[in-house]
Parts: sequence; C-alpha cells; structure tokens
Amino acid sequence: MTSGLPPAPAPTSVDLTGRVAMVTGGGGGIGRACSVALAAAGAFVHVADVDGAAAESVAGLVGGRAHTVDLADAEAVASLPAGIDVLVNNAGLQHVAGIEEFPPERFELMQRVMVTAPFLLIRRCLPHMYRVGWGRVVNVSSVHGLRASPFKSGYVTAKHALEGLSKVTALEGAPHGVTSNCVNPGYVRTPLVERQIADQARAHGIAPERVVAEVLLRGSAIKRLIEPEEVAAVAVWLCGPATAHVTGSSLPMDGGWSAA
Repeated sequence: MTSGLPPAPAPTSVDLTGRVAMVTGGGGGIGRACSVALAAAGAFVHVADVDGAAAESVAGLVGGRAHTVDLADAEAVASLPAGIDVLVNNAGLQHVAGIEEFPPERFELMQRVMVTAPFLLIRRCLPHMYRVGWGRVVNVSSVHGLRASPFKSGYVTAKHALEGLSKVTALEGAPHGVTSNCVNPGYVRTPLVERQIADQARAHGIAPERVVAEVLLRGSAIKRLIEPEEVAAVAVWLCGPATAHVTGSSLPMDGGWSAA
C-alpha cells in the first residue's frame, strides 16, 4: 500500500561551480572553515579580514582573493566586491564585562562590526543577487542570538539584531530567489572562545580550567566544543538545492542548549 506521497528526493551534494562567495572574518576560525568549504564546493571565494596576513594565507589556500578590511569602517566596507552570490557574514568580536563596567565605545564598535557591516554588505550585494535571480546570505549568529548570558551585553545585543536583519532580508529576498538564514552555534573551538575562557574566569572569579564545563557548556547537553568545520558544513548546506525553502530561519547548533 502506498502513501500517495511523492518519492523523497535523492540526497544531493552542493555544487557552487561558477558562484562567487565572500566570507567576512575569513582569516581564521569559523570564517576560515567556511572559506575552505565553499571553495571545495566550487565557489570562488573572497576572503575578507582585518588581519591581512591571515586573509592572504586562506585566499592562497583556496585559490581566492584576499581583502584586508576593517568592517567598523563603512568606507572600507564599500570597497568590497558587490558581485557576490553567497555572502557569509561571520566577522565578530567579544568583550566580557558587567553592564556597569562595559566600555560604551567597545559596545558601539561591536554593533558596527556585527550589525552595521552585515547590513551594508547585504545592501551592497542584493542588487547583483536580484539581477541573477539567486543568492544566499548566511549569517553566522550564535546561541546568543536566541538566548542571553550575563556579562555579554555587547555581543548578545549585536547577535539579536543580526537575527532581525536576517529575517527582513529573507522576506525581501524571497521573490528574487534569495534566501537568508542564521546559523546559531554554541561555543566553537576558535581563538575567540579560547580568549573568552580567561575573560570568563576573571568575571566569575573561578579558575580557567573550570570555565568550559561550568560556564561555557553549562547549558549544553553535549559536553564538547563545536569544531569550525561543523559550522561550515551547515553554511554550505544552506547554499544547496535541498534548502531553497529554508529562509528566515535560525538553525541552532548548540548541543541542546536552547532546547532546555
């Protein structure tokens, strides 16, 4: 007896041959992993990073092009290429302090890098995506785009704003074949997280070796850090044929943190 449903599609790989991608913060961590994964899928990758040497290294590895850029500078953002099919907004920074001690200039810098720059890049790239009738915006958000933690007012605020920007982009881009989604990892094994361990130890008054288990992964059912390549695999999946209807979504990769 048949169900009357159409057969399930066969699994498909992601082929981005002929597509042009750009990854911000592409010189290390998640950005490096995304650059490598996108290039492996066939895309030509623009690697943008404030660390020029790191950008050059990754671009050389993947056969792409490096851009040394400070995303806090709107004029510098305007110098980046606009003919982009896959935009990965990944660059970010962290500062850990109580609100009453949080430097306002640091807070404002974090919003420029993690909210204003993605807005400017999406605004810059959408006309090309609309012209060709296809585009993918992948915003590397965080579980902190869905949940809050103490001592991270700048980061949590920026990631919540990025979530809203992604959803508006999804609604506006849908008639033009453009999707926009957030990937929401928990703690990923990156230099940014490794620096946080010392910051969190100071903020909570505990030894650094206790931070991972008692602070970083306290809310996670899976007690290990996420590897950058795992995040990159989801980012590339969002560019494939099986996810054409996945848009305006936030995809938790948090080991069960947001399920609790």
